[in-house]
Amino acid sequence: QVQLVESGGGLVQAGGSLRLSCAASGSIASMKAMGWYRQAPGKQRELVAAITSSGNTDYADSVKGRFTISRDNVKNTVYLQMNSLKPEDTAVYYCNANGFLVYYWGQGTQVTVSS
Repeated sequence: QVQLVESGGGLVQAGGSLRLSCAASGSIASMKAMGWYRQAPGKQRELVAAITSSGNTDYADSVKGRFTISRDNVKNTVYLQMNSLKPEDTAVYYCNANGFLVYYWGQGTQVTVSS
């Protein structure tokens, strides 16, 4: 069982930046991939960014060039650097760990971008 705890969310003006962190209770090096998802009110949860165990990354088209996902296997932490934030980025952001046969989720952190 792996527990994920997100932090770093908050209120920011459009054009600003935030860095989200996801601290895992166990080793993330053993995970197939780590990812960030988000869910806005009335919308489905969507993948924002993911990083595999080999370091390959994938991003939603809406955040390419603005967001960067990274991982620190020593600290068992995954980060999401969010720049040039837009009001449409407002959502609850969730950390996800893909453990091959099981998925783990954090409790989420709210990101609100004001116009």
